[in-house]
Amino acid sequence: MARRPLPRILTGGSAQIARGSARIARGRDMARTAADSATDVLHPLITIARGLRMLAAAGRRRWAATPKDRRGPALFLVAAVVLVVALMPYGPLLAVIAVMGVAGWQGRDRTPVRTGPDEAEARRLQSLYEALVPYFSVPEDPNPLFAHGGEWSGALDEPAFDGDGRLTRLRLTYPPYFPDGEPDARARIEHLLHAKSGRGREYLFDWDEEANQLVMTVLSPLPTAIAAQRFVTGPGESVLGFTDDGAVRRTVPVLAGEESVDAPPVLWRTGPRSTEPHLLVAGQPGSGATSLLRCLALQALQDGDVLIVEGSGTGEFACLDGRTGVLAVESGLSGALAGLEWAANETERRLIAASRARQSGRPAPADTRRPLWILLDRPSVFGHLAAAEGRPDPQELLRMPLRHGGAVRVTVVVADQLDSLDMIDEAVRSHTRARVVLGPASPAQVEEVLGAPPHTTPTPEVPPGRGYARLGRGPVLRLQVPATPDPYDDATSETHRRAVLGLLPPRTTPPAGTPGPGGTGGATDEERVTERVVEQAHAGAPAEG
Repeated sequence: MARRPLPRILTGGSAQIARGSARIARGRDMARTAADSATDVLHPLITIARGLRMLAAAGRRRWAATPKDRRGPALFLVAAVVLVVALMPYGPLLAVIAVMGVAGWQGRDRTPVRTGPDEAEARRLQSLYEALVPYFSVPEDPNPLFAHGGEWSGALDEPAFDGDGRLTRLRLTYPPYFPDGEPDARARIEHLLHAKSGRGREYLFDWDEEANQLVMTVLSPLPTAIAAQRFVTGPGESVLGFTDDGAVRRTVPVLAGEESVDAPPVLWRTGPRSTEPHLLVAGQPGSGATSLLRCLALQALQDGDVLIVEGSGTGEFACLDGRTGVLAVESGLSGALAGLEWAANETERRLIAASRARQSGRPAPADTRRPLWILLDRPSVFGHLAAAEGRPDPQELLRMPLRHGGAVRVTVVVADQLDSLDMIDEAVRSHTRARVVLGPASPAQVEEVLGAPPHTTPTPEVPPGRGYARLGRGPVLRLQVPATPDPYDDATSETHRRAVLGLLPPRTTPPAGTPGPGGTGGATDEERVTERVVEQAHAGAPAEG
């Protein structure tokens, strides 16, 4: 049987294929040249058409923003203008020329936005790339992503710079063999990026182990204009401060100066269902720990009672003394022991009353459901005084409220300085699962208090009330405490003074130590605490057990 000849396209060889490819390439070049020529010729028309579209869009927006009661007069005015132009000599021609001129001006090409780093920024990125080579390369890698003399664009993406030419954001791709699961390896890279990108700023490092990428972002400072005020919270919720957008799922409306904004709060939940009903605050001197306690006291007094024990003895809580709901404000060792002993007995009484009510099938008594807050500031001072006088440490009296107080709405807040944490009782350490660190602190100090390192780089200088918070085993959050200064302090601004005074409940008794009728100037610390508790009980507060 004779063989059938092959088609011509297969017998012509590679010459015909080459000629066909050349014809296709010439056709593409001709089409591209024709398109470029048409664009050059029609550029004025394209510009005018773009301007007319922008003018029409502006007109639609203006018409949509015009109230309905003004649309009739506006239409009448437009019709009158059109009529006048139509009756003028050469009016329509001049109107068309004017519209075309305005459309051409609106549709002109703007200055193109610069994409990519300039020469100085490229040098900075290349320097950063070279510094990362020893950490992200091994001799066994046949095709290293980081190599001396390599190009930074293959590993560093999406760079962003501020006005001073310093990096504000960068996405870094690293090789898969880098041990990104080891904290020490991560810390070395973060320290290098922090040093090369500029110190004095706070950086967030987001590691994506699955994609082998690291995103470095410079965080903006948290707002400091939010002062103490009535926050929109639920039962058992207190605002410790405010954090970054996106760090929490909720926002609350607040006044920041004269402006109303929605800010993301760090909410601390207390009560029987809370897993972290007690709080420990640590900070440097002047970091705002006392202001945080004052802010919590103002929030707690909305529906509860507060017992304040001040170890510093500087009168930081004098504005609360004698107010409705404030059982006592004690700054002496004897008064602190008496007040905390009453708090331990009150916790035990509440537990017994609530247990008896449950056994009999009745709801818990009302006086056991009213929140009781115990605020202890600088307990390390009392520890030194008690040791010198041979008396027990007041922190030992907190063991009952700490262990069992959450079930009967007894909340304990302890604040002290970072260098005095070794004087904090072990019961306080083990039962305060909500933690706050304020003021300048190293990552090691933050990790020691919170139990986890911060995800950002702490700065050496921070405003008062700035720090970190961690609730239980949750994430470490940046925190800015609302400004709650002592209103009796001469250095307090008038705005903050009025904000705090407006939140204070009315006075029911004169401040401790005030002579005169009803005063307790000649009473001892134990008698004054007992009298204050009895007076609050008569006013509706829970009585002593």
